[in-house]
Amino acid sequence: MAKETNTLDVVRLRAARLLILCVALFTITSGLSLAQTKGDAPLGAKKADEVAATAESLVTEFDVNGLKVLVKRRAGSQTVAAGLFLRGGAGNVTAQNAGIEALMWDAATEGSQSFPRELLHKELSRMGTQLGYSMAYDYSVLSVGSTKQNFERSWEIFADAAMRPSFAPEDFARVRSRMVVARSGEEDTPDSYLEVLQSRLAYAGHPYANDPEGTAESVGRLTLEDVRRYHQQMMQTSRLLLVVVGDLDAAQVRDRVAATLGKLPRGDYRPAPPPSLAFAAPAVEITRRSIPTNYIQGVFSAPPLTDPDIYPMQIAASLLNDRIYLEVRVKRNLSYAPAAFLRDQGASLGGVYVTATAERTNEAVRVMMNEIARLQRERAEPSDISSQVSGYLTRYYIGQETNAAQAGELAKYELIGGGWRNSTHYLERLRAVTPADVQRVAQKYMRNLRFVVLGDPTGVDQKVFTVAAAGE
Repeated sequence: MAKETNTLDVVRLRAARLLILCVALFTITSGLSLAQTKGDAPLGAKKADEVAATAESLVTEFDVNGLKVLVKRRAGSQTVAAGLFLRGGAGNVTAQNAGIEALMWDAATEGSQSFPRELLHKELSRMGTQLGYSMAYDYSVLSVGSTKQNFERSWEIFADAAMRPSFAPEDFARVRSRMVVARSGEEDTPDSYLEVLQSRLAYAGHPYANDPEGTAESVGRLTLEDVRRYHQQMMQTSRLLLVVVGDLDAAQVRDRVAATLGKLPRGDYRPAPPPSLAFAAPAVEITRRSIPTNYIQGVFSAPPLTDPDIYPMQIAASLLNDRIYLEVRVKRNLSYAPAAFLRDQGASLGGVYVTATAERTNEAVRVMMNEIARLQRERAEPSDISSQVSGYLTRYYIGQETNAAQAGELAKYELIGGGWRNSTHYLERLRAVTPADVQRVAQKYMRNLRFVVLGDPTGVDQKVFTVAAAGE
């Protein structure tokens, strides 16, 4: 009964926090929309400045032997999230060793010199602490999440796993086998295979062509000595970023870092942004597969996070997504889940996605491309922009409810977005987007789409994809 009561208390607390968040968001976004409608720029700018200043005041930044550390204090939070981010991502690997970084982190979470596998998992289970990792094209991260009460012990495990993984042969063999099996199944489901095909087409000749997750073949040929050597090469403070979010004093975090991660060698790594993607002409690649519906995805190059165009592009992609859903699914029932998307990476991509029967593939794609053409040809109404801004901000702030999400956002902007402070200026920069801005970025970027089609090629008219994609 006590356990049930505690659960209900937690649910009520979360519901109360969500209600407070929604009220705050309503106040912010309502004021934002009203200011946009009336053209009251000074009021909106003042609110935006206040929000940004408050957010920045919560973050403490310092350096320990070349390791940059960001500590965001969330007073009253009963949990702590920390991430050790390794710069470089796809730029760190080749086609021959792709997946080695993922294998390194995965094996590191299995055991360290001070915490062998059995002890590590026993301690994590006892405290309810989560130790894990994730990969992206621009960086990877070893992460830990714990209660505030157990953070000190959790930090010991986290730091030891990062600095001194045991890389026991049996752990390595098990993790590698698991990764090979996972990557061998990428062609088993249409959506995952579609992503593989799209990456090959969109990233040809680009550093992103080497998937940081690797392939079954590249992971399968990696040895334990390869991973040990890679760990020794990569674990330099100049390559790392540490982000901690929770109700912690920054000075105490500094002491913990100085006693552990700050003792790593400094190195002389200098990060360089990946080249932007540029598609000079549209393309369509069709892969035959016997499945009930065709899976289609097309991508276009998009501005990086450091480019001011990213803000109108976020609104343009969101607006396109709503229009495609309305026209493709609601009005014509051509597909269950059509979508437009934006992937804000070091080299960003936007795109469209749809599934449709072979007989209706051309029609579905034609409708999507017509919506892109409409964004390029006609300026959206100011009220539509205000609605998109409000909706985007609501989704963004709700998505930032957890400490881990806030740590990830700070890291993303610090690593590929021109500095973590840029993450605090969403309100003012989205508020400044105009209908003319949305039309301009649609014209500039939503061109020369590269499409992949998985399914039945019978009846697929490539002109529907290429003529509209070229903006002709």
